[in-house]
Amino acid sequence: MDRETRVFAESHFRGLEGRLPSRVCPKLDRVDFIEKPDSFSYADFFKGYLLPNLPCVFSSAFTEDWGSRRLWVTPSGKPNFEYLLQNYGDVVVPVANCGVQEYNSNPKEHMPLRDYISYWKEYIQANYSSSRGCLYLKDWHLCRDFLAEGVFTLPIYFSSDWLNEYWDALDVDDYRFVYMGPTGTWSPFHADVFRSFSWSVNICGRKKWFFFPPGQEEALRDCHGGLPYDVTSPTLLDSRLHPMRDRCGPPLEVTQEAGEMVFVPSGWHHQVHNLEDTISINHNWVNGCNLANMWHFLQQELSAVQQEVIEWRDTMPDWHHHCQVIMKSCSGINFEEFYHFLKIIAERRLLLLAKGMSPGQVEGGEDTGLGPQQAAFDIGRIAEVLESVVAHPDFQRVDPSTFSPRPEVLLRQLEEAVAATTSL
Repeated sequence: MDRETRVFAESHFRGLEGRLPSRVCPKLDRVDFIEKPDSFSYADFFKGYLLPNLPCVFSSAFTEDWGSRRLWVTPSGKPNFEYLLQNYGDVVVPVANCGVQEYNSNPKEHMPLRDYISYWKEYIQANYSSSRGCLYLKDWHLCRDFLAEGVFTLPIYFSSDWLNEYWDALDVDDYRFVYMGPTGTWSPFHADVFRSFSWSVNICGRKKWFFFPPGQEEALRDCHGGLPYDVTSPTLLDSRLHPMRDRCGPPLEVTQEAGEMVFVPSGWHHQVHNLEDTISINHNWVNGCNLANMWHFLQQELSAVQQEVIEWRDTMPDWHHHCQVIMKSCSGINFEEFYHFLKIIAERRLLLLAKGMSPGQVEGGEDTGLGPQQAAFDIGRIAEVLESVVAHPDFQRVDPSTFSPRPEVLLRQLEEAVAATTSL
């Protein structure tokens, strides 16, 4: 990040005056298509799409050197089953049944990849039908379980990725996934985990995306307050079931071709259908641009948990602690872990500034998307959100013995760093 981009970004957040970034979105009638890598910079993406929280599609030119586009795909553009079997056949992968609705998702099972590919071949031969249903390999942690060198190259536009930076530091998990499935597999209507950003590249095949800007999903709720499972269902047109449907405009539709890369902004609900046999690589990620959205989402999640168990508030010992435990099991994170997440990212940025590193001295050079200006921007965003966290009554009830340094101490360090980097 250069200084001009940092100043632009800081001005952007001051202009929001406390409003959530994801809720300040202009009306769109199309999604921009980015054609040429050599004429589209990190600053272009940061200012044009990341900050305003708008979707875009990158052409296949951005991924043409990825190893997976050569090795995982046959010359005819189909999935290279033989290569996948040879290299990953014994790996146990998660598989969802798209034909079965379980709440607003699909039930999952686990099987060796070779068994899934055997099913896939039979499914194709049977004219895309099977008594086993429509099975979709989803959320395979290939990067976590294997060295993914040569499979893909992280685009510079998505390199400020705190979520995976945090999990990599702990060396226990990640939010990098492979999806693959036959024509007709799909992902139901949803917004991404923690209100993260995401990006998705078709290694082969085609996808149809339906996007709804933040807030429009509220008009899609049914008479019981539930969000739809399938926004293409005719039942969505029934005003008795969906009384507010007329307040929601049509979705933004995108057809994603092989090699193309879709950027999904924070808080945008979407639904995705595979129009052909498709393999994709997808990442969820959080950084300073959507950190406030993540914190707002976590507060909503805790409130929902508390409402569910409100009747035991006066009789259950450590009720607030149990709410945090339930939140962690349901959402994957609670207030305590959110602080640890902020702390790890903050300490890494403070270290970078303390060492006076230039972009070329940061590991990986400018391709990391870091450098002093990015670090200064990140510290400012963490400080603003951490101030809100520290003031939250439920955070103040979390056991402080797990925190080192204490949140107030870290906040003071960040505020001092913000003041010191004003002239950077």
